[in-house]
Amino acid sequence: MTTTTPAGLEIRGLTHRFGSVTALDDVTVNVRPGTITGLVGRNGAGKTTLAALVAALRPVQSGSILLDGAAPWEDPVVTSRTCLVRDKGGVVEDERIRTTFEFAAMLRPNWDGDYARELLDRFEVPFRRKPQQLSTGKRSALSAVLGLASRSELTIFDEVYLGMDAVARRMFYDELMADWIAHPRTIILSSHLLDEVEDLMEDVVVLDRGRVAAAGDADEIRRRHSSPGAVASLTDVLIALSTPTRRSAR
Repeated sequence: MTTTTPAGLEIRGLTHRFGSVTALDDVTVNVRPGTITGLVGRNGAGKTTLAALVAALRPVQSGSILLDGAAPWEDPVVTSRTCLVRDKGGVVEDERIRTTFEFAAMLRPNWDGDYARELLDRFEVPFRRKPQQLSTGKRSALSAVLGLASRSELTIFDEVYLGMDAVARRMFYDELMADWIAHPRTIILSSHLLDEVEDLMEDVVVLDRGRVAAAGDADEIRRRHSSPGAVASLTDVLIALSTPTRRSAR
């Protein structure tokens, strides 16, 4: 296993359409290496599309994505440095978990199999089961394990923990922070559960209908939207930046 070096991400003028629907509209943002950056927005804001493009699951239509200066599309050296995990997908559904771990070891240079097995035990995910046999919560836990144990230089968690119960989610947040400190890398955390995860986020990118509504230091963005005597939460920020009134003003 090699040493993880946090990756920096540069996105410039990224636009992506599905037919007549614009999912991303001229997105320009930097993700600083070594940070836990929140990617937040309402349903349909473009978070999942952005994550898929960064992970090179789709080709860029317009604009650019650079990971430490290199474009990821059709470059296995670059894509091997990025791990995108969701609550579904990314596993061999009809084979035992061992098979998925074997593929992860081939694809992820920093994969830690011992750590992955340890995490499975903590989340009480049976190693001998097939992913398709797992409950929704255990299936989400397996995805979280794949992201954590990948120790990829850029790891993207796209709503991976929504199927977990409150205890499992807390375990995931604690483990994410502890392992990020022990093995620094760049993490993008996409979530609707902002009250639970905002303390993890050093930086934040707020998307509203495919556009960047705000980006930068999470505390600074919260301060901008605070009132005297009341510090705004990220939920407050999201409400302020994605209200129907704001949209109609564009």
